[in-house]
Amino acid sequence: MIGFTGAALERVDNERDDPEAFARALADPGARLLVLNGLEPPIAGDRLALVPMDPARGDALLLGNLDGAPLFAIGDGVATAPAMRSPTLMTALADMPAGEAALYGIARSLIDWHVRHGFCANCGQATSVSRAGWARACGGCGAQHFPRTDPVVIMAVEHGDRVLLGRQPSWPPGRYSTLAGFVEVGESIEEAVAREVFEEAGVRVGAVRYVASQPWPFPSQLMIGCIAVAGDDRLRIDTAELEDAFWATRDEVRAALAGDSGRFVAPPAYAIAHSLLAAWAAQ
Repeated sequence: MIGFTGAALERVDNERDDPEAFARALADPGARLLVLNGLEPPIAGDRLALVPMDPARGDALLLGNLDGAPLFAIGDGVATAPAMRSPTLMTALADMPAGEAALYGIARSLIDWHVRHGFCANCGQATSVSRAGWARACGGCGAQHFPRTDPVVIMAVEHGDRVLLGRQPSWPPGRYSTLAGFVEVGESIEEAVAREVFEEAGVRVGAVRYVASQPWPFPSQLMIGCIAVAGDDRLRIDTAELEDAFWATRDEVRAALAGDSGRFVAPPAYAIAHSLLAAWAAQ
């Protein structure tokens, strides 16, 4: 399963505008609460540590129903600036089942959006939480604001029996991954793939095929995984984007995915880049 997918959550969208339904959820004796500390998840083993819901915490966000009971989330000690991924969090995600990581991703993205969108983009007035946590309402102009998701293309670029990998200087030593970039206004997925690959590596691509997608809660992106076919293998790296790039063979990719030391370290299993490389290596 692709990381951050598979949450066993019923989102109950039809109840978000119903104050009485929200009150019943708060009072449900089976309701539970996920408390993020600075956007870090509480962990018990490889699971999220949920606590009984306190009905007095009416500022909690209703994620939905989990195992037939309401699940709420709240952020304690959340800074106003977007939180980075800590080494502790990355280790926890590597050990966490995909469904648990998906629940965390939903809560993290939603809480982080509320922290950074306290004012109306239309008139500048302060906004308040609405729709059980899934929107913000402006008391000044009446505008409603909803959690945003930014589309990102991420692509395994193949040329013959090799795939293009790159790395950024902030990554752990030896880590390489597939190329990626935000979809711009007025672009199709295929156009974004072609533009990003050319901008970062100087490679022209032709055919693009979709493979899978992944929510990525850092802070709130939708990774759209593709495989693209390169017209040639000459690299012209934009060093403002990439520290290095190279063409890896199928055997090198298989070895890296298996954890063998070699030419590079593969992306972590919870990243869709890992799934993309696995799909390409299995061809």
